[in-house]
Amino acid sequence: MVMVHNNSSSVHGNQDLISLLRIRVRRGINLAVRDIFTSDPYVVITMGGQTVKTRVVHNNCNPEWNEELTLSIKNPVVPIILSVYDEDTFTRDDKMGDAEIDIQPYVECIKVGKTVQPNKKNCLAKESSIVCNKGKIYQDMRLRLRNVERGEVEVQLEWIDLLGRKVSQG
Repeated sequence: MVMVHNNSSSVHGNQDLISLLRIRVRRGINLAVRDIFTSDPYVVITMGGQTVKTRVVHNNCNPEWNEELTLSIKNPVVPIILSVYDEDTFTRDDKMGDAEIDIQPYVECIKVGKTVQPNKKNCLAKESSIVCNKGKIYQDMRLRLRNVERGEVEVQLEWIDLLGRKVSQG
């Protein structure tokens, strides 16, 4: 069970929630072919007005990015959209699918100190695991891309609470 100890005197809803979400984009698995025999994939992550992206891995439908991207969380209701694209030189980049990450389970975990269980609402796979360590929450995820014939992306989310609340396993 995840427990949260709040060092601040009061927390008033989502406006006061100040956190960082570090997303480690590890690798793509069996991504769709968008060029003749392969693709040149990269990942774009958006949340509200924020956009971050990985480098391009050329000629690889099973790319390894192993990159850390960080988003500032001001409104945890806004979903995170992960999109994969194939870089093209002379035409617009081809979309290779997308996935949505709901961060509400993390907010609930921090607010009320409960374990987040996979269910249909939060889109967590049964293989996803949440680990609490030194006041941070980590979760490994394997996301199936939608709006495409195939492909998955492995990521790790790290929730970093900046309000001084301590998360502990208990």
